[in-house]
Order: sequence, then structure tokens, then C-alpha cells
Amino acid sequence: METSPLLRARLRRLLNEVIPRGGTEADTNFTDTEIDLLLQEADSINAAASAGWMEKAGLLQGDIESYSAGTEKYDLTPLKDKLNHALLMAQQYSQMAESVTNGGSFMLRVQPPRVL
Repeated sequence: METSPLLRARLRRLLNEVIPRGGTEADTNFTDTEIDLLLQEADSINAAASAGWMEKAGLLQGDIESYSAGTEKYDLTPLKDKLNHALLMAQQYSQMAESVTNGGSFMLRVQPPRVL
């Protein structure tokens, strides 16, 4: 698929990887080059989003679940829940990509009428 700034921005939204206001692409999980690569390797934007969510699932390994500072303890979303969400999003976009490409087709044979 051809890349463009509009498609890159759309894929960033689908991946929840929007560049923060005043930030750069380095503030996200994917650089613009990586986003472009996802788009180039995919047949549709939904297929690119599915591949991106699979990559995001792989990036979750090092995230922190909880931490404490003094007497305060902070619990974040468990890694298992984050992983399940990322894999579910990948599956959802994969199904959307398949429904577009597997829409089915049919052939018609037209016979011209006999004209007197």
C-alpha cells in the first residue's frame, strides 16, 4: 500500500499512537518509518493496524504493573489485561481486513437479446 501523511496519521490513530502535542514521533512506540513500513507491507489499513497491534503486544513485556513510593502504592493495569487488549485489537482489525478482501465475487454472463 502506498504511504502518505494522511494514511500515516490514520494508522497512528488506529494504533492509539498519536504523537503528543509538542512531542515527536520518538514519544510513541512507532517511528514514522516504522508506520510507513507497516503500511507498505499490508494490503489495507486494517491489515496494517492488525500487524501494529501484534507488535504492540510484543512490546508489553517490560511494562511495570505496580510500584510504591514510601507508603504510597500504585497499581497499574495488569500486563495480562494489556496483552489481551492488544491481541483482541489485532484480531479485530484482522477480521475487518479479511471482510474487505473476502467480500466475494460473482460472474454474470449476458446474452444479447435477439432483435428483429
